[in-house]
Amino acid sequence: VQLVESGGALVQPGGSLRLSCAASGFTFSRYAMRWYRQAPGKERELVAGILSDGGSTNYADSVKGRFTISRDNAKNTVYLQMNSLKPDDTAVYYCNTRFRNRAYWGQGTQVTVSS
Repeated sequence: VQLVESGGALVQPGGSLRLSCAASGFTFSRYAMRWYRQAPGKERELVAGILSDGGSTNYADSVKGRFTISRDNAKNTVYLQMNSLKPDDTAVYYCNTRFRNRAYWGQGTQVTVSS
């Protein structure tokens, strides 16, 4: 199983970014996918999740209305569109999935929101 995140960058407050997570080594279309983030000195937190067919999503209250999770099962990729970014969104963002009683993580991508 491999999860590879990309798209992190330095962006000004109010800006937008789209993160991508390319998955391989498992049947991507069968499993829910999630984005987590971890800011310095804080615990890792769930940002958004999407079911296997993309039919249902959920978001942390702090990002509702600003972030959108989506997936393309033909490309084995999950996305996180982030709009109206705030300094508090600064964190390393991780892609995650779970199956066979195990969690799988990518290496993370850094998002920094600063002027």
